[in-house]
Amino acid sequence: VLFDLDGTLLDTAPDLAAALNRLRGELGEPPLSAAAVRPTVSHGSPGMLKLGFGLEPDDVRYAELNPRFLALYREAIAVQTALFPGMAEVLAHLETAGIPWGVVTNKPGWLTEPLLQALELWARAACVVSGDTLAQRKPDPEPLWYACEQVGVAPGRALYVGDAERDVQAGNRAGLVTLVAGFGYLSAEDRPEDWGADGMLEQPVDLLNWLS
Repeated sequence: VLFDLDGTLLDTAPDLAAALNRLRGELGEPPLSAAAVRPTVSHGSPGMLKLGFGLEPDDVRYAELNPRFLALYREAIAVQTALFPGMAEVLAHLETAGIPWGVVTNKPGWLTEPLLQALELWARAACVVSGDTLAQRKPDPEPLWYACEQVGVAPGRALYVGDAERDVQAGNRAGLVTLVAGFGYLSAEDRPEDWGADGMLEQPVDLLNWLS
């Protein structure tokens, strides 16, 4: 079983929102509400900086603010971040059943590893593929193929859970069963029913029904 990270395995929105608001504060802007920030988290820095400052990745100011945003996030990366409710039970079930689980994320390794280390998940994961582990990133299927190779499992015997359309696209292209984390960072504009996933999880424990 492979998981996306932000909005699927971990609820990272509080710490990312805090970093964005710290940056806004440095620039004299008022804080944004947690509810406003939450749906953008799965879209990484591009989504966060567009929400916070109206910037696109090709803007000059984006190149200036992105490193500072990420530095602020790294300084307090695991203050409020936690597993989604029920996810601890899911991971325990997988481990008891001898089913390897891992992470495939577009988050860069220099943020992924310390986050998983802080939450004592790094050593438990059978594999971790970050956004810069390979030249390709989701929605390319290569990170998922690589993850399956690392744990010695054929793609057709694996599940991928994610909360963004790119996750479903990558999983489908790689030949995995794809499930949408309906409890993740979906916005009002998202239409996960149109993404072509094999199913939707309303809560993490729903995954247990798919393992049989």
